[in-house]
Amino acid sequence: MLALVTGASSGIGRDIARELVVRGWDVILVARRADRLKELKDELGKHAKCIRCDVSHIEECKKLHEVLQSHDIQMLVNCAGFGMCGFFDETDLDTELKMIDTNIIAVHVLTKLFLQDFIAKNKGYILNVASVAGFFSGPYMAAYYATKNYVVSLTGAIREELRQRNSKVKISALCPGPVDTEFNDVAKVRFASAPITSKMAAEQALDGLMKGKMFIVPSFKIKSLKFVKRLLPDGLITQFCYRFQKKKK
Repeated sequence: MLALVTGASSGIGRDIARELVVRGWDVILVARRADRLKELKDELGKHAKCIRCDVSHIEECKKLHEVLQSHDIQMLVNCAGFGMCGFFDETDLDTELKMIDTNIIAVHVLTKLFLQDFIAKNKGYILNVASVAGFFSGPYMAAYYATKNYVVSLTGAIREELRQRNSKVKISALCPGPVDTEFNDVAKVRFASAPITSKMAAEQALDGLMKGKMFIVPSFKIKSLKFVKRLLPDGLITQFCYRFQKKKK
């Protein structure tokens, strides 16, 4: 069994790769940072191969798929992504566009290309790493929340399309709250609540994917946010999100 993991150089992606190997999978590790990839490959030994690729470029995503056509990829994990924080009119446009390319365009392109392969074989797994942010509007992290909204919506729609066709292909979105990774350092924020470990997120992600869950939300506290959202007006929820994100700056 062979899995492709993007964003494998750190955080959730790295721990998903580790957990896959523990569960008997071989992995192809994809990220921009070749030195980090080599470290993980050395750790995982013969079960891992590395491909340096910047998925924020569409052509590199297409090339990645093309190069792997001779491999029997059975799982795609879209984990590459990052965030940024600040008032929307003040955040850097070029960085935001890079984030959209990474968090949305790369997920869209790779999901479509590998999904077509999986459907043809009537087997395969796709795990898109989103966030609990994907269920809300997020003042102070407006663009990041919007990118994760896209991933959540896309994954849910594809899952229903597969169900309607009785396909054996499975697709899920991992939607964690705070996770102890490099994310906050990149986004230049700090945790506003206690994070879970990336290892815990990885384990629950793969468990949920194998069980065919649409949205995988680790920890009861974060799951409760989805329930609260159904009870309160959208405007009040958005105010709450603003206060929550403001604490992180």
